[in-house]
Amino acid sequence: MRIASVCLIALLLAVSTATAAETLGVSKTKPAEGPFVEIDGGFMVPYEIDVPGTQVKLSMVPVPGGTRVMGEGAAAYTVKIEPFWMSKTETSWAQYKEFMQLYDIFKKIEGNGDRLVTDENRVDAVTIPTPLYEPSFTFENGEDPQQAAVTMTQYSAMQYSKWMSGVTGDQYRLPSEAEWEHAAAGGVKGPYSFGDVDKIGDYAWYVENSEGAQNKVGEKKPNPYGLNDMHGNVWEWVLDAYTETPPEALAGKTVTVAEAIQWPTKPFPLCTKGGSWDDDAENCKVTSKLGSHDDDWKASDPNIPLSPWWFTEYPSTCVGFRLIRPLTKLPKAEMVKYWDSLPEFLQFDVNDRLGGGRGVLGLVDEKLPAAIKEVED
Repeated sequence: MRIASVCLIALLLAVSTATAAETLGVSKTKPAEGPFVEIDGGFMVPYEIDVPGTQVKLSMVPVPGGTRVMGEGAAAYTVKIEPFWMSKTETSWAQYKEFMQLYDIFKKIEGNGDRLVTDENRVDAVTIPTPLYEPSFTFENGEDPQQAAVTMTQYSAMQYSKWMSGVTGDQYRLPSEAEWEHAAAGGVKGPYSFGDVDKIGDYAWYVENSEGAQNKVGEKKPNPYGLNDMHGNVWEWVLDAYTETPPEALAGKTVTVAEAIQWPTKPFPLCTKGGSWDDDAENCKVTSKLGSHDDDWKASDPNIPLSPWWFTEYPSTCVGFRLIRPLTKLPKAEMVKYWDSLPEFLQFDVNDRLGGGRGVLGLVDEKLPAAIKEVED
């Protein structure tokens, strides 16, 4: 009888754990306070998790679905946006350095002949940023754990999102440009989520109040959705290529997020959003964007081919990112484009680095923390 009771308790705990994992960030009852988004069967609510195998946390905030008009006039188009959670702040050095340190760990695991990447399991593998050739540039404006991580490429940010997805079992990725603008606006019409530009100093680190340096994340007031630093602090990577004008093929249409994404076909320019500590108020508008330029942003890179993971020049010292987690999960095969899609030339650079032993490819899944503990003991 005792054994049966113990087994029953264990089964109930397993079911409870599984249920909690499946509904992370969803409450069946309406919260008494704080932000929430009503959905079928419950309410999306903020949540915070300990990132498995690390000493850091990830705080996510719910963003309601809706529509976002991209562009102006006859060229404008409308994007239908499903609910998602977004990281409350930009990815910090505390979080990103946990990803960076996997380079040496994956080298050890690979050297032991464990968890080898094959054609069959490569869908679960990520590349890790190589050790910095010249750290003083990347950390020019500080490396406080609570400052936003900067100078990584869009590809590296995408790989970070894949790592986070693998170790947590949930699907994290970069936002599209439309999703980013929708979240940044916070349900407010106009160029700023706080209304009058005169209030910008309360909500953003920008050139007039930053004193020429990056500050910590989360120190300014959040927007109406509870998101910090959507204006200023650092530019943020999105999935899209940078375009000066809206795509003609979308003019006048209403499309889904997947249909609206301008997937890059060239190494640059790629799109960043929101302005930085070194930009004026005009460049911190919801619609503001900055295109990357590999030739300029990697001018001091001594590598051949140039690093697919790091930039070496200003303004990349003002470029970071944050993650979203869509409410609806996609099949893993469909998520590949959000984590691994690369223009042909950049894919060549990655493969060249890996083939020459100057990069590392490692499997990411929920067993990774245990594998790391083994090689570190």
